[in-house]
Amino acid sequence: MIKVVLIGSGNVAQHLIQVLLHAKNVDLVQAFARNPSHLSHLLPATKITSDYQKIAEADLYIISVSDNAIAEVSVQLPFENRLVVHTSGSSELSILNAKNRKGVFYPLQTFTKGKEIDFTPIPICLEAENETDYQLLEKLGNSISQKVVRINSEQRKSLHVAAVFVCNFVNHLYQIGNEICEENNVPFEVLHPLIQETAHKIRELSPKEAQTGPALRNDTKTIEKHLDFLENPEYKNLYQLLTQSIQHVKKL
Repeated sequence: MIKVVLIGSGNVAQHLIQVLLHAKNVDLVQAFARNPSHLSHLLPATKITSDYQKIAEADLYIISVSDNAIAEVSVQLPFENRLVVHTSGSSELSILNAKNRKGVFYPLQTFTKGKEIDFTPIPICLEAENETDYQLLEKLGNSISQKVVRINSEQRKSLHVAAVFVCNFVNHLYQIGNEICEENNVPFEVLHPLIQETAHKIRELSPKEAQTGPALRNDTKTIEKHLDFLENPEYKNLYQLLTQSIQHVKKL
């Protein structure tokens, strides 16, 4: 059994607690939270501490807090030469304090509070300073996911930037589309099949091959109609920027 202590009580931390509680060969011995009530719906009080000095002994300590807090938390851990990892996509391995062995356990997925998620297809990106620690992280990763990959800090940084484009920015565009529909009394659900097909296509085609639309066709009349329709200057500017970007990529 891999004995794990999870440090944090936010969105990602809570999802990890839920999956680790049901993982084979994993014993979630304790969770640390500055406010234990944030985890009381997941764990009994006996398994939660807010005192660094009372953190239990374990094989692995997972710091799942905001990026800005990782370094501070790792400094406050009251032990040395144990395996401590963070779950950040944008923070380097070196952000962890050197008194302990360092690693990264990064689940590449978007997590929404209150929404259950299946970890099985989620890529778990791993990094460690030595092979023995990597093998432990790999074993833990395989206990919750079918896809575990070795990714160094620079690669993880590039993945995180790419993830912002394909997830966060795309979701913002969904929000704009939803707003346009609502303002014109059109149900946003009408767009669901289009959204699903767009996502499905890139499993078989590259995104460049899958690109369609008036920008790609240089359909200037349609583009002008759309720009005339848009009253929000920010959305109008965004439409123009994306149109120009698509046309630029087409020329490459």
